[in-house]
Amino acid sequence: MKALLCREFGPEKNMTVEEVADPQIKPGHVLIDVKAGGLNFPDLLCVRGQYQFKPELPFVPGTEGAGVIAEVGEGVEGYAVGDKVIFRGATGAFAEKAVCPAEALTKFPDSMSFEAAAGLTIVYGTSYHALKQRAELKPGQTLLVLGAAGGVGLATVELGKAMGAKVIAAASSDEKLAVCKEHGADEVINYSTEDLKARTKELTGGKGVDVIYDPVGGDYSEAAFRGIAFGGKHLVIGFAAGDIPKLPLNLPLLKVASVVGVFWGAWAGAMPGEHVKNMEEMFAMFEKGQIKPHVAGTYKFEDFLAAFDELSGRRAIGKVVLVP
Repeated sequence: MKALLCREFGPEKNMTVEEVADPQIKPGHVLIDVKAGGLNFPDLLCVRGQYQFKPELPFVPGTEGAGVIAEVGEGVEGYAVGDKVIFRGATGAFAEKAVCPAEALTKFPDSMSFEAAAGLTIVYGTSYHALKQRAELKPGQTLLVLGAAGGVGLATVELGKAMGAKVIAAASSDEKLAVCKEHGADEVINYSTEDLKARTKELTGGKGVDVIYDPVGGDYSEAAFRGIAFGGKHLVIGFAAGDIPKLPLNLPLLKVASVVGVFWGAWAGAMPGEHVKNMEEMFAMFEKGQIKPHVAGTYKFEDFLAAFDELSGRRAIGKVVLVP
């Protein structure tokens, strides 16, 4: 089979597309003909050797994908050859075939494309878990989304709106913010040209925002937190800007506000039943047209470098997907 291969940790340009042996099915697993794989920020870190999990070399990157079951292993129930499934794992999605444990599979609606499905689990799963379980977002609350045009950001804009919140999208260009408006944002902030704290206060009548969704980090985190409402929650998703911020602890004290960590992967592994319920609820939102996964670009395996560059350069609006 054809696969994208990482033989050494380092820059993405060191990877190669090669012909490798098909993966072997195991009990409790299924073999999947991969149709699309979603590219995520942790994939970049993993290839560079900067992620908390370091796979054994060489490895096929890709933490999520979508495809069709080609073979069902011993002991697997509820799945059959020909089922269209989303799969997730630490590695393996950027290949023509993948072997995945049955508990990491989810069937998806026929109305959803493979490209959209491949980019759903991690970004929407992370965002919905963050808003539902970690923030306990309520209808009528105000949600500020940083990096709102990126994969998780745009998903959060849609989910927040579907959950009844007033959504303020913050991003670095008017082009990105226009897409956020198309996906349901009520208000927008261009933090390249506007003061994030001041504009947040202005848009909330001085009250501040109830929930901050922060996948960016860097200087934006403190600026956003200074615009939080009394008793608000700041969701820590990641650090796409590169720098891990050092928030002055007097700020949450004075605001009686919470800094809330979100580690969707660990939660989904520990609470598989709740994860499945979340996915089912999001599929229902999709069928109602409340969420519309936006694929920023689809790249062949051979064009992997352009795909990784799109994501690392923070130019992607929505999700970047790789296909065989």
